[in-house]
Amino acid sequence: MQTKPVVSLVVPFYNEGAAVDVFFETIGATLATIDTITFEIVCIDDGSGDDTLVRLLTMSRSDPRIKVLELSRNFGKEAALTAGLDAATGDAVIPMDADLQDPPGLIVHMIEKWRLGADVVLARRTDRHTDSMAKRGTANLFYKLHNRVSHVEIPSNVGDFRLMNRASVDALKRLPERQRFMKGMFAWIGFRTEVVEYERPARATGSSKFTGWKLWNFALEGFTSFSSAPLRIWSYIGSFGTLLTLAYLVFIVIRTLIYGIDVPGYASLLVSVLFFGSLQLLSIGILGEYIGRIYMESKQRPVYVVRQVYGDSHEP
Repeated sequence: MQTKPVVSLVVPFYNEGAAVDVFFETIGATLATIDTITFEIVCIDDGSGDDTLVRLLTMSRSDPRIKVLELSRNFGKEAALTAGLDAATGDAVIPMDADLQDPPGLIVHMIEKWRLGADVVLARRTDRHTDSMAKRGTANLFYKLHNRVSHVEIPSNVGDFRLMNRASVDALKRLPERQRFMKGMFAWIGFRTEVVEYERPARATGSSKFTGWKLWNFALEGFTSFSSAPLRIWSYIGSFGTLLTLAYLVFIVIRTLIYGIDVPGYASLLVSVLFFGSLQLLSIGILGEYIGRIYMESKQRPVYVVRQVYGDSHEP
């Protein structure tokens, strides 16, 4: 008798206590319609300060498919997602958010494309009306700039919600970075990819944990993780500034020889010093971003620490 393939859902939770019951009620109804697949649900409590862990443990006692990983503190979504991918045992893995903005009904279509031969199935958002205009604009700008300067193209309007087969998950687990930008890492591994499209609904409960400051730092992480273009740009700016300086030096020498020495104004001198000083500070800051990444990677600290694992994966 042939056993059913196993699909692992990987779901990070951080202060999502109010969403736990709604999530499992919704996901349970979807999984009940797919009788050709055995599911395991890997839930990662990323150091929540509310009752998220208690609610997850309550659900795991009533559903043997649920495995709960409790991290020792809040390591961030990228680390929690990594922990879940490491713990997942399925033939395919689907990372998704607990806020139900990743429609569970799309899982059916992802599995269909996977069983037809796709290694990776991406979920692309066609409508982001639930996001603010500023967030939509900055997201589009990020994708355009990143894909212009990086050797790895990140599909626009695609988040972590996707299906990956076992080979692609194993390839991802071999990437040793400690500072992890998962969108870029997902794109870097490649594999045969299909796309399903959907309209993104509003969050079922709670609010986004990503503030504007966190999104800005997340964007910097993306640029510095997969491109050295920011460093190269400042090499070009420095070279151009040197040529302008040499040209101006020649101009001053010729003017002095022809018209004699005059007393220059302080305003132009002050503007020049401040302008080039600002450029130097900015370039040092960009250099510092890369040095900081080297520093963090050299420590070789683990991406996450698991305090305890509750429950076991469902045996087919």
